[in-house]
Amino acid sequence: MTPPKPPGRAEKVSLWRYLRLFRADILSAQPARLYRAWMAEFRTPFFRSYLCNDPALIRRVLSERPQDFPKSARIREGLAPLLGNSVFLTNGADWARQRRIIDPAFQGGRLRDTFPAMCAAGQEAVARMPLGVVEVEAQMSHAAADVIFRALFSIPIENDVAAAVFDQFRAHQRSQPLVNLAALLPLPAWVPRFHRKRAKATARAIRGLISGLTVARSAAIAAGTAPNDLATKIMTTPDPETGQGFDTGEMIDQVAIFFLAGHETSASAMAWALYLLASHPQVQDRVAIEAVDLGVAPDFAALSKLEFTRDVFRETLRLYPPVPMMVRENLCPEHFRGRDVAPGAQIVLSPWHVQRHERIWDRPDDFDPDRWQTEAGRVCARDGFIAFSTGPRACPGAGFAMAEGMLLLAMLVSQFRFSVVEGRVPVPVAHLTVRARDGIWLRVDTR
Repeated sequence: MTPPKPPGRAEKVSLWRYLRLFRADILSAQPARLYRAWMAEFRTPFFRSYLCNDPALIRRVLSERPQDFPKSARIREGLAPLLGNSVFLTNGADWARQRRIIDPAFQGGRLRDTFPAMCAAGQEAVARMPLGVVEVEAQMSHAAADVIFRALFSIPIENDVAAAVFDQFRAHQRSQPLVNLAALLPLPAWVPRFHRKRAKATARAIRGLISGLTVARSAAIAAGTAPNDLATKIMTTPDPETGQGFDTGEMIDQVAIFFLAGHETSASAMAWALYLLASHPQVQDRVAIEAVDLGVAPDFAALSKLEFTRDVFRETLRLYPPVPMMVRENLCPEHFRGRDVAPGAQIVLSPWHVQRHERIWDRPDDFDPDRWQTEAGRVCARDGFIAFSTGPRACPGAGFAMAEGMLLLAMLVSQFRFSVVEGRVPVPVAHLTVRARDGIWLRVDTR
């Protein structure tokens, strides 16, 4: 079965109790009615927040007028210790310049170029998978980290620096809430934001390790010995408008978000996908049949044959979007569904709610990969699927993430059978991404 979504908060609570719930788990803190509402307004003494599930409002914010709805500075505060001034957090001219440098690394034939790195990481994931009762979130975190380090820096996760980044990031993921509560208060910029001590320490450690990798790569580029991977591509791509590329500090920021986006989000999605396949054995068998021709060393053309596996991964992203909420801030007076929205309001777009919305999706909580091949499913996806965002700020690595998820799932399911463990139903919670409160435990047997 599909694990139930958090039931949502039904009772009225005080602002401070709500903030405590929000910090502990952003998903369970939300009222259950939001899975039917087109919009909801939240009022606090300090700001107004509007959750928008209406597809027309989502299009306005993300696609039609994105310049009027920049990333929220309040959310930025929670992620800045790790991500600095990365493309995930910037706005305006800074963001546009960063995307002009980054986007070429993910266009054209670059996915074909990175496929061998994905394949090698998949082979290692198969070799590493233990049998018996296994916590698969940890396994998928290891595999996704291996993919991103091989694609970015041409080093496997067993490399000492890569392994150290991975260990620090696992600690950071559990200590860093999605939102820093002090950022929700009207405090001057000089007031400390009271980040958790552990989160600050792990962020410093990660950035220090990434700095070493970046400096070493700069030297290799200068010497003409650098491999042709994503890091080299990004570090040698100038802004076509200014002719300037990233300096070392800027590159550290970008590598930090690449690791978060390319590892943490992929690990979340693949772990939930394995749980859903374990819960639906017939679907799992269909993936195994489709993957039977992959062999031990798939070629790039094999991706196009994994059509059903692609739909399984899409359906997983619908039910368990790794990034459950996106927050923008309106610069202009707005009128949303009959309400005046003053500048400075927080505009919340929630893949978690939109992709389970009862007025958009048929059987919204059911795991049904076949829906993606129906006309009704395609209409629902057009109005209610924003796992990679949409518009100019859509994830530049969406194609990379889809290929990685499809390939690794197919490689694992072709070799192993995953089954649920009685009494171990995972409960989704949101830290940096949607994870399971106590991990995802499955029984793993050879096929």
